[in-house]
Amino acid sequence: MLSADYLPADLSFFGMYPISIVFVIFALYLLRNKYGHGISKIPGPMLVGWTSFWRVNNIRKSQSHKTMIDLHRKYGKLVRTAPDVVDVSDPTMIPEIYNIKGTFKKTGFFSLTELSWKGRPRPNLFSTTDETFHREQKRKVAHAYSMTSLLEMEYAVDDCSRLFMQKLGEFADKNKTIDLGAWLQFYAFDVVGELTFQKKLGFLEKGDDVDGIIKVIGMGLFYTVTVGQVPAWHKILLGNPLLPIFLPQMERWNAVLEFTLKAFNSRISRSHIDKFSTSSPTNGKDMLSRWLAVSSSDPLKMSTEDVVVALSGNVFAGSDTTAIALRAIIYHLCKTPSCLETLVKELDDNEYRLSETISYKESREYLPYLNAVIKEGLRIHPSVGLLLERHVPKGGAVISGTWIPAGTKVGINAWVLHFDENVFEQPERFWPERWLISDEKKLAEMEKSFFVFGAGSRTCIGKNMSIMEIGKVIPQLLREFEVELLNDWKVNNAWFVQQTGLNVKLRKRARQH
Repeated sequence: MLSADYLPADLSFFGMYPISIVFVIFALYLLRNKYGHGISKIPGPMLVGWTSFWRVNNIRKSQSHKTMIDLHRKYGKLVRTAPDVVDVSDPTMIPEIYNIKGTFKKTGFFSLTELSWKGRPRPNLFSTTDETFHREQKRKVAHAYSMTSLLEMEYAVDDCSRLFMQKLGEFADKNKTIDLGAWLQFYAFDVVGELTFQKKLGFLEKGDDVDGIIKVIGMGLFYTVTVGQVPAWHKILLGNPLLPIFLPQMERWNAVLEFTLKAFNSRISRSHIDKFSTSSPTNGKDMLSRWLAVSSSDPLKMSTEDVVVALSGNVFAGSDTTAIALRAIIYHLCKTPSCLETLVKELDDNEYRLSETISYKESREYLPYLNAVIKEGLRIHPSVGLLLERHVPKGGAVISGTWIPAGTKVGINAWVLHFDENVFEQPERFWPERWLISDEKKLAEMEKSFFVFGAGSRTCIGKNMSIMEIGKVIPQLLREFEVELLNDWKVNNAWFVQQTGLNVKLRKRARQH
């Protein structure tokens, strides 16, 4: 056996100083993180340049939206939050970072939301980082999300609203406390069911989380936002390509896919695929029917896989974002009685104009204060509370007057923009009037900073679904019930800024005639 005296000099060195070598390598790694990305002069918390640990820990605390508001107030428009990440709070950069051409591409964070089906990941409109794929897929489904198409299913939304009011009435009759936040999500999920599958999904009827899907989505989001801060971790965790080989049953863990296929198969069993037609006045207006009609006539244009992936997107994100907005509006109205009184008076004054179940058109045309309330609710509590990350393209870019190298992750957080004191006077104040009394210049400034649905080619495709639901159910609820808030809520940010504990007492109102 050779002794160390006979080892080559380089091997002998490594053998004698293993700890020192590891230390040097680690030190070089940290120095590269701090100074090797070309953003070392951008301010931020002490540890952010050296490691991503600060960012992961910030997410873990579930209050990242508040932290980032404070950091931007301290440091300005650009804040470094990781070795290769810069948070931006400049509304003039929205057209640059989120341009229509999609030159600032989505980061690996979004890939974590892909569902796994038949042994491989299936990208969707939200998750894909490929702009060409996104354009092709959006072209197939976008028409179904237009307000014109959605209003063809308004009668189904009305049916959900009537059932919702009936269920709330039962609580009011018994003078029982109700977790209104949970019921608002049940309503939103059943509306998604009607618009997507032309069937309620059972949330309102059951008064509970059907198949535990709401809980599972929440758990999935927690994994996504935590691991997504360092996407490389996903490749050795749930994104490990070996997992489907050694654990083929893993697909069954994908509750969103299972839930979607259950609704899909239930609907198909009631009507043969060839009968789906958008020409029928009673059939074919929901998204499943529209897309299956295309798929059955031209499978190359839209495959069954395309249909299922698109449907899954509605299940995954279609209820959470709307429910968050509904909770925010009700909560802040209850916390600001003068605003609630003004809105109820507007409803009473326009009673003669409103249908038994308020239509979206009526809410837009006759209820200006309602629309200001909705706008302010979306401003003060955006549904998404993290950075909409993008990669700086090849050649780098000037962001807020600072050159940022290619490959750096940059993006904007709606909460930071919406709480900018330079744009929104007293941003912590729920003040719908700001959208009615501001002059044209101020209103335009606020609109440029309104970022609740994102911007550019990747604007939230479900925007119109959410706007229609909110515009219909908020006035219907306040028209029929007095709402007494019993406690403050709790807010946790895991991508979606979820609220829990919206406990209220309801009393039926005497309708004005």
